[in-house]
Amino acid sequence: MKMMELKGNITSEVLPLFEGNNAYLKDFATSNDETAPITAGLFRLEKGDSITYDYTYEEMKLIIDGEFHISDGSGEEIIAKKGDLIYFPKGSVITFRTDDFGLGYFVGQRGQDEA
Repeated sequence: MKMMELKGNITSEVLPLFEGNNAYLKDFATSNDETAPITAGLFRLEKGDSITYDYTYEEMKLIIDGEFHISDGSGEEIIAKKGDLIYFPKGSVITFRTDDFGLGYFVGQRGQDEA
């Protein structure tokens, strides 16, 4: 059994369009655990429309460039910048927007392409 797998520098990869015309997402790695898989990848948002996402799984997101304005529907909004780590519990409904762009590395408890 292979004990590790190097994916290389993923931060310079071109990400496919995810939603609308300014949100991009790509899964780069998924575990082989069929009952509780984890998937890691990148999410990029460009200036423009906000995106609202309903988390049907647990996720952690590390901001690696730019910034996101993130709100949870309760009226609370945070500004997440490079180096910030955010946890989104299963069941969260989260809105993302940016004044310029934001790039986040995520790890979610879901399978490949289940975002």
